[in-house]
Amino acid sequence: MAKKEVKKIVLAYSGGLDTSIILKWLKNEYGCEVVTFSADLGQGDELEPVREKAFKTGADKVYIDDLREEFVRDFVFPMFRANAIYEGQYLLGTSIARPLIAKRQMEIAKIEGCDAVSHGATGKGNDQVRFELAYYHFNPAITVIAPWREWKLNSRQALINYAKRNDIPIPITKKRPWSSDRNLLHISFEGGILEDTWLEPPENMFVLTKPPEKAPNKPQYIEIEFEKGDAVAVDGVRMSPAELLAHLNTIGGEHGIGRVDLLENRSVGMKSRGVYETPGGTILREAHMAVEQITMDREVMHLRDSLMPRYAEMIYNGYWFSPEREMLQCLIDDSQKTVNGVARIKLYKGHCRTVGRKSESDSLFNLDFATFEKDQVYNQADAEGFIKLNSLRLRIRSLMLANKNK
Repeated sequence: MAKKEVKKIVLAYSGGLDTSIILKWLKNEYGCEVVTFSADLGQGDELEPVREKAFKTGADKVYIDDLREEFVRDFVFPMFRANAIYEGQYLLGTSIARPLIAKRQMEIAKIEGCDAVSHGATGKGNDQVRFELAYYHFNPAITVIAPWREWKLNSRQALINYAKRNDIPIPITKKRPWSSDRNLLHISFEGGILEDTWLEPPENMFVLTKPPEKAPNKPQYIEIEFEKGDAVAVDGVRMSPAELLAHLNTIGGEHGIGRVDLLENRSVGMKSRGVYETPGGTILREAHMAVEQITMDREVMHLRDSLMPRYAEMIYNGYWFSPEREMLQCLIDDSQKTVNGVARIKLYKGHCRTVGRKSESDSLFNLDFATFEKDQVYNQADAEGFIKLNSLRLRIRSLMLANKNK
């Protein structure tokens, strides 16, 4: 679609350097109405100046929508029922936010009669894929404008120069030479000085967590209650999904929990360094697995766990709205019907670990069978036949090898 054919655009707008420049660029290049949309996913005070800044930069209309509860309830919690983690470390904080942002952006496009949508993701990153796969899910005919794939502003300095020419405030300074993305699940850092993979992240970069060595010298114990795989209460106090995650962020941050430094594999093929803070999510995953240990059938757990890496890749690569993810979600959710109970977690200097778990209604731990003391229900002699049958193929193979070597 030619530029002159676009009549109205809705831009996913954070108010940062990139999207501020994109807003002005869209106005300059397309000469049409531009609506900005900012999602409140728990960024804290980052959203306060966004409305005024968007209007000053040329927005015709501004949406700032509070999506915190929907984010945790309908996106984070379903993902955590799977214990999803990418490449063994990343809890997918940015990845899981993109489908919700895109969903609301497409709703606004329909409300406002926009014939195009735009985002600030670069042509090298994962977010362009995540946004656009979601856009096309909601409207296969939508026009997508990705300025990073069109313009000639191909460096950070070129962006800064454009911002100066157009009187756009520059949020990145020499004191904070990196970019960040924040929501209720995490905050991520990348670029700038972090591109030196040998350099330790500076302490002044971290926002949500204390340095573990400066965390309290006394451990803290918390109890997290789950119903059908979702956390519903901390220390006996019931909370909404967003309230609960925010509460765990505060507690976890105080103890320096949830820092990750990862050189990950992007979906487009290159490696990229990401530094993450996920205090509440780290605690939540540990607690969820603890309750599963006492309530979930072994083979159900092993089957679900075997599918988890693929499920995590679907989210990382932008396939939240795909039929395969939805199919897997049905299986995962079915596995969570009996995941009801309480986990007791110990927090201490950057670490969180399970020290207790219980379930009043769905525990599969039966002391009569599991005890090392005398029991009346388990005949230990039965194990001999079990072992012989399970070793049969190994014994036959050994006989074959012995005959072969004669």
